[in-house]
Amino acid sequence: MFKLRYSAVLVLIVAAAIGVFVWMTNKPDSRFAFKLGLDLSGGSHLVYNADTSKIPAGETADAMNALQIVIERRVNAFGVGEPVVQTEQAGALGNGAYRLIVELPGITDVNEAVAMIGQTPTLEFKLAQKGEATTDTGATVPIETYVDTGLTGKYLTNAALQFGNGSGSLQTQPTILVTFNSEGTKLFGEITSQNVGRELGIFLDGRLLSAPVIQERIDNGQALISGNFTAQSAKDLVTNLNLGALPVPITLASTESIGATLGDQAVHAGVFAGLLGFLILSIFMIVWYRVPGVVAVVSLVIYCVIMLAIFKLIPVVLTAAGIAAFILSVGLAVDANVLIAERMKEEMAAGASTQDAIGHGFSRAWSAIRDSNIAHIIAAVILFWFGTSIIKGFALVFGLGVIISMLSAIVISRTFMLALGINTHSRLGRFFMRSGIK
Repeated sequence: MFKLRYSAVLVLIVAAAIGVFVWMTNKPDSRFAFKLGLDLSGGSHLVYNADTSKIPAGETADAMNALQIVIERRVNAFGVGEPVVQTEQAGALGNGAYRLIVELPGITDVNEAVAMIGQTPTLEFKLAQKGEATTDTGATVPIETYVDTGLTGKYLTNAALQFGNGSGSLQTQPTILVTFNSEGTKLFGEITSQNVGRELGIFLDGRLLSAPVIQERIDNGQALISGNFTAQSAKDLVTNLNLGALPVPITLASTESIGATLGDQAVHAGVFAGLLGFLILSIFMIVWYRVPGVVAVVSLVIYCVIMLAIFKLIPVVLTAAGIAAFILSVGLAVDANVLIAERMKEEMAAGASTQDAIGHGFSRAWSAIRDSNIAHIIAAVILFWFGTSIIKGFALVFGLGVIISMLSAIVISRTFMLALGINTHSRLGRFFMRSGIK
């Protein structure tokens, strides 16, 4: 019994320490301050038009998915919490122009948001083609045009800055070495093998940077970009290419700055709803279940403190959906305590002592708690796997809540109940017997 009471005191001390951590770090400038999503903290909403005119119809969907991945990678590189990046096709039947929608929580300066995403360069490799044109005077002059090869920045895996041509040259002109992925390496090898002696133009945002002559087949998937670069411009270009050369050109169509006023109202309403609901549940549990109800309320408080600490440490970006998931997980934790209390009632009604009823009650309730929570965890995993950013936030908070609620119901509540040392002959035991547990 002493060990049980020691364990209960230890749980309270740890919970108090976690509570102090949550309270002391609840400052806006703290490293562990709560991270709020766009709907709660405000931010920027950007809409880009995507130019898919040069992309084959069957490859448009893949190109837009690649564009979304590139922009997400670029935004995440700046540490923006839970950005929303999605693509859509306009038109009532989804047959219109493609658009890219970007939402950046906490970035209320639209200019800063636009600069953060930037116009990442569109890298293209085109073959030179000789031809002739007739002037107004009737004279024929040679011209050179470039045709698409299908090799673009979407096949790029890495870009590196180097000086010279990489073969021991003392040249100080900066150049950029780009490396393609396996698919790009294969395509680059086919282009170079079939077009030896022809110029391969390297275009960035439609501007010709360099047009080297293909000397031989290149199978290592590497190309050297040279041009009138300064050291800084080459460095910036390498950074942009590594953050993601856009597979589809985009142009900024509209911007909107979302204020945090509505977010503050949502936070206050969510916190008020959560506290009111918790108060009503606590009163019900204490009135109906007496001692087990008090233990359940203490366990729920500890559960909430642990969840808030987890939100800070991961960190979890809280949205209105995330707050709803947290409140829902509190309800599931209450449900587990109700199951335990009802099983204890059945054991005591069958003539078991208080201590035996506590032990058997937890054992009998475990299977139902386990099965229901496994179902909830599976649902959370499916939502997180297939959902958008907002749904993923809900699923993450909900899944964490389910796991921690099992811990609080089975471990913390059981430790407190057994540590009380209730027996049927004590005053507390008689109070226990006169309550809903009888």
